[in-house]
Amino acid sequence: MKFFFAVISQTWRNIVETWRSQLLSLVTITLSVLIFAFFYLVYMNALHAGDLLNNDLRLIVYLEEQPDQALQEEYRHKIKKFDEVEKIDFVSRLAAYDRFKEQLNENQDVLQEVPHDFLPASIEIYPKRSLDTLSRIKLFSEYLQSLPGVLKVQYGREWVERFYSFIQLLRIIVLLSGALLILTTTFMMGHSIKLTMLTRKKELELLRLVGASEHYIRVPFFLEGAILGALGAGIGIGALYLLFSWIQLHFSGQGVPGMFSFSFFSGSAVGIIILLAVLLCAGGSFTSTRKILNL
Repeated sequence: MKFFFAVISQTWRNIVETWRSQLLSLVTITLSVLIFAFFYLVYMNALHAGDLLNNDLRLIVYLEEQPDQALQEEYRHKIKKFDEVEKIDFVSRLAAYDRFKEQLNENQDVLQEVPHDFLPASIEIYPKRSLDTLSRIKLFSEYLQSLPGVLKVQYGREWVERFYSFIQLLRIIVLLSGALLILTTTFMMGHSIKLTMLTRKKELELLRLVGASEHYIRVPFFLEGAILGALGAGIGIGALYLLFSWIQLHFSGQGVPGMFSFSFFSGSAVGIIILLAVLLCAGGSFTSTRKILNL
């Protein structure tokens, strides 16, 4: 118990005596966590939005002739041979006409002189919903175009390609911000602890002379790093939550943000981010104290 109180007392003393450098470290940690958490939150919600968009994703294959039952089975076999799909629907010429007529609503009279079989038969294919689907959809379309009797393959090519590129860009940004978080937290924490130990070098030497163990000397600095990591991460996550709440309050239901239900991190995700910051800062302190004490 005495050891515990002595460590806490020494840790508090370190923070108070070097509060300027500790404040700089805290600000750096907070900004690093905020930047990483912001882009990771955007990435998570983009994936969620992609799942919702995938619900309406389908490929429409227009055919030269209306296939009979045997040809339909052949098409099914070739489609499933390339990739797994949720559903395959065959739409006849008459069914396509009825759909088109319903879409016209009050203007259905324009079809009075038009044959009921003027629209081509088609196959509607619903791919498995996953992010990988977006990357494979173009290849899938090219494969379907090569099948015999196919006139044209249609899908939301433009938004699929743009959305997939956006997700890929977000992945890179999240990785870079994660690397930034690791480098800044470990470096700043290690540099701060190094300055603290150098300014108190004589005091540390006296502690060694009176028999203080290396463990006793290092634990307060290690705990100092962990505390600053927890504080910085907590402030960063808190600032991000305030920003998230403000955006939801002012932009909910307007434009694209109103189309999807965006969500904040779960409690476990917040805990993992804070724990990561604590481990990084404590690791930076551990490395720095070991180098200084070995000099």
